[in-house]
Amino acid sequence: MARKKRQASEKQSEQKPIDHHGMTPYLKQFLESSAAGGLSPRTVEIRERMLTYFIHWCGERNLDQPQDITRPILERYRRYLFHYRKQDGEPISFATQQQRLTPIKAFFKWLSQENYILYNPASELALPKVHRRLPKHILTAQEVEQILNQTTLHGDLGIRDRAIIETLYSTGIRRSELINLKLYDVDTKNGTLMVREGKGKKDRLLPLGERASLWINHYLEEIRLQLVTGTDDGTLFLHEYGEAFHKNRLTDLVKKYIEQAGINKPGACHIFRHTMATLMLENGADIRFIQAMLGHSQLSTTEIYTQVSIKKLKQIHRLTHPARIEPETE
Repeated sequence: MARKKRQASEKQSEQKPIDHHGMTPYLKQFLESSAAGGLSPRTVEIRERMLTYFIHWCGERNLDQPQDITRPILERYRRYLFHYRKQDGEPISFATQQQRLTPIKAFFKWLSQENYILYNPASELALPKVHRRLPKHILTAQEVEQILNQTTLHGDLGIRDRAIIETLYSTGIRRSELINLKLYDVDTKNGTLMVREGKGKKDRLLPLGERASLWINHYLEEIRLQLVTGTDDGTLFLHEYGEAFHKNRLTDLVKKYIEQAGINKPGACHIFRHTMATLMLENGADIRFIQAMLGHSQLSTTEIYTQVSIKKLKQIHRLTHPARIEPETE
């Protein structure tokens, strides 16, 4: 009962402002420093939200200043996250626990570097180990074609939508990266696509397949000008309203075609990223090429796809393992 009351209290407090809390001025400075250091707005937003949760938790225990926080206090918060239960009774995942704790380590490291505290109590704080999960759903090449064929039922907008899905499938770029594409980022003549300031604010030049290039040209020549309203800012893929897609709108668009194709697999834009990586590996692409395509800074992040792409391995195993069953001869 006591735990439920504390959890309900935290849920309510998450909606309250913390402007008068003693740690708030430090938090604001930390977020400004994070942004000035080149972190993406999304990362800064996550830091703010996760640290707000932590500051509220501290406030409920009369811990109002950074100097009040010790290593045992942080360990207590870590245990609190481990035992926390959501409304459905399920624990929060280790990935979520890690997401809540990582900004705390960064925050206290910054406080120590700026000499606001004498030592960093979070320096030895152990983060929960998160096991990389295999992508749950991958499309087959045939299923991708079924999805693409659905676009022919939607007239002019179907041409735009075909170009969008072909681009996702050909390059494996993220949803946000596709939304931010400009006209000058795509060179259909030479078959290249430039992602500017992708994850980690890194640029990368990618190959663009012939079929994707063809459909992008089709869209540019016949459809895009019809969608421009007012000032044209050069966004490649325009919504019916004449503006860049919002993330949810793009998700809904792609999901609609997956459902219309009769494919019962959850996901939208990201499933084409997983599919591209897996199918290319199965067809013999080097893992480091896939790493470059996906924009992964660490090869270990890409290697998850080698666990999904077992088709080739099974074929080799069946053909070469000494315990294989020999075909019967007449």
